[in-house]
Amino acid sequence: MSLISPFQEQSLQFDRQHIWHPYTSMNQPSPVFMVTDAEGVYLELADGRKVIDGMASWWSVIHGYKHPRLNQAAKQQLDRFSHVMFGGLTHQPAIELAKRLVDITPDGLDRVFFSDSGSVSVEVAIKMAIQYQQSLGRPEKHRLMSLRRGYHGDTFAAMSVCDPVTGMHQLFKGNLSEQIFLPAPQSPWQTTICQSDLTALEETFAKHHHEVAAFILEPIVQGAGGMRFYSADYLRHARRLCDQYDVLLIADEIATGFGRTGALFACQHAQITPDILCLGKALTGGYLTLAATLTQAHIAEVISSSGAGCFMHGPTFMANPLACAIACESLDLLLEQDWQAKIHAIETQLKHHLEPASQLPQVAEVRCLGAIGVIELHHPVNLHQVQPWFVDAGVWVRPFGKLVYIMPPYIIQPAELKLLCESILTVIQRLD
Repeated sequence: MSLISPFQEQSLQFDRQHIWHPYTSMNQPSPVFMVTDAEGVYLELADGRKVIDGMASWWSVIHGYKHPRLNQAAKQQLDRFSHVMFGGLTHQPAIELAKRLVDITPDGLDRVFFSDSGSVSVEVAIKMAIQYQQSLGRPEKHRLMSLRRGYHGDTFAAMSVCDPVTGMHQLFKGNLSEQIFLPAPQSPWQTTICQSDLTALEETFAKHHHEVAAFILEPIVQGAGGMRFYSADYLRHARRLCDQYDVLLIADEIATGFGRTGALFACQHAQITPDILCLGKALTGGYLTLAATLTQAHIAEVISSSGAGCFMHGPTFMANPLACAIACESLDLLLEQDWQAKIHAIETQLKHHLEPASQLPQVAEVRCLGAIGVIELHHPVNLHQVQPWFVDAGVWVRPFGKLVYIMPPYIIQPAELKLLCESILTVIQRLD
């Protein structure tokens, strides 16, 4: 007997008929589960079940749901004002957040541009790079270099630097800018760069540098394009070649920023500073959408001295004060604790509890880094089939393709993480 009320059932029916969820078909919609409450690491569903959120709502809710300090920060700012335009006006939450970001990001990143979402922060970074090269009298340097297996967002410029096969290039061929792609790095995490990766880097830079404005990559972890980890030494060589050939280096840390890999920012594993840094997702602890693109002073000065006289971008909800206030509190909450020890403990437990999956016939590989656990299967999963299985097991996990992965909130407790991992193994064992 269903515990969902008639009103909730009517709402779900409306949802199925009228609401388009991400990456789903309106003809054969994927199952959706109505959330009625959320607290800590738990989502409460309309039928009364509680599930552990192994996804941190797409990697953003690092402090869990309904955190009292973040709630209070939101309420205090809401009582002042929730939004003002950022053109010609400013406010303390934006100033305080910019100060924090300049302080904690790699040295030299001291100009901050706020935007609405991760995809837009990548759009901003690409526009910065192109406008910078144009301002230096190098309009021929207008293309981007990117990595295969990468993912940088769903808007048009961001799509153009996503993987050309697993991304959406075929659907939008002729509308997307044609970019230059290097092979996905093969150098494993915690190794020096392999010769094939180094050769590909050096040959591609030598061949294309004259037409390339910037090289964009996800440092250390290729996220939604494959959940792959690679060598920090690769980043060091990328930085060297960008300097050699006057190509800007864009680090997309939307998924990896704010401690997820065990460093506050993944590019710090390589001790490099990118020319442009993209941030989002966990910036507000998952409370509101907000993103930031940071760059260095000389890049901002060149762009500002161009014929346009300014950087040509300005979102309506840029630096939303409510989001900025929550982001400030979220960063304080993260940095006041021994977050590195917490991430290390999560990594240790993930390795321990997910390793048995490597013995299952359905599994190709298990890999863990920081608060990221990945099980790669031999065959893609049927989401329609496995999503209810995970819910029945008491966890919220959203696989894609061959990948079953988790990026839990940092506040997850050992017993909760153990149950999360064991539930994943139970579901995988049910696969053919």
